[in-house]
Amino acid sequence: MEITGLILAGGRGSRMGSVDKGLAPFGSQPMVLHVIQRLLPQVQHLLINANQNLDTYAAFGAPVWPDAMPDFAGPLAGLQTGLMHCKTPYLVTAPCDSPFLPPDLVQRLASALLAANADLAVAVTGEGEARQPHPVFCLAKTSLLPHLTEFLESGGRKVDRWYASLRLAEVNFPDESAFRNINTLAELQQMAPT
Repeated sequence: MEITGLILAGGRGSRMGSVDKGLAPFGSQPMVLHVIQRLLPQVQHLLINANQNLDTYAAFGAPVWPDAMPDFAGPLAGLQTGLMHCKTPYLVTAPCDSPFLPPDLVQRLASALLAANADLAVAVTGEGEARQPHPVFCLAKTSLLPHLTEFLESGGRKVDRWYASLRLAEVNFPDESAFRNINTLAELQQMAPT
């Protein structure tokens, strides 16, 4: 199963004081580099979706693509861009602000997608009332591009609404901390490796 990884770094970083989150220092290196180091061994190819500091992101060695849609349209616009430039049948996404992502993320999402004959597999943690989907950690068939483009062009922006229109496989991961994302400068300092 040939899979391309897409790191979503296209946001404004408004909750972090308009800092480009992927480039914020986390320990001794930019946060996006932690994500690259965890995702790259799990995929055959890597892309980065970013809407600012494109040359800085390109220096990490992966092709960088800005959103095809204008005005920071959100993670689905990043996914659309990734699907447009993906040359493999499957694309897995991870956000640039989640440096702890699981080392078996792609393998578990891929197994579930194939077993369920699903369009898309998404990570979930917890059960019952504590159940928490992590929609930006997903594995999608590249063939979903026309369907997603139609959704976006009709004004859709909510990830959950688009997912509801697909054959979805949910994959429960035991370690909730692996999906922690860092949204504020305080969290950045608090969680940084020493």
